[in-house]
Amino acid sequence: MLEKHEKFMKEALKQAKIAASFDEVPVGAVITKDDEIIAVGHNLRESEQNPLFHAEIIAINKAAEKLGTWRLSDCTLYVTLEPCAMCAGAIINARIPMLVYGASDPKGGVINSVMNLYEIKEFNHHPEVIGGVLAKEGGEIISNFFKRKRKTE
Repeated sequence: MLEKHEKFMKEALKQAKIAASFDEVPVGAVITKDDEIIAVGHNLRESEQNPLFHAEIIAINKAAEKLGTWRLSDCTLYVTLEPCAMCAGAIINARIPMLVYGASDPKGGVINSVMNLYEIKEFNHHPEVIGGVLAKEGGEIISNFFKRKRKTE
């Protein structure tokens, strides 16, 4: 199972690198159904000047459009960085049953770092979560991005 998760996380890491090439915070996401990639996304918040354009939201939108439904109940979301509150909420609302993420986000992650949104029992959906898949690689992309940003500012 870990091998499969690493395979799809590598695809998400490719999306993160694309985001970095656009001077976006390098986060990438992939959504699979039946072990096939059906949607990808990377951050576009700066390019589009839209606070909603996180990698997960973009991938969820594409998957919903492709499948013709907002219920992504047969899908898995892979993302290189622990989701923020907005993205974690979108995962709940899309009924995605499994989230696989890479690096933790101690400043904004709401799966295990700042809090665990999915432990709130009142929510009507609680995805299975696997964290830390290729965390080193995802963390390095983020760290290197911000090191470069600090040098140029």
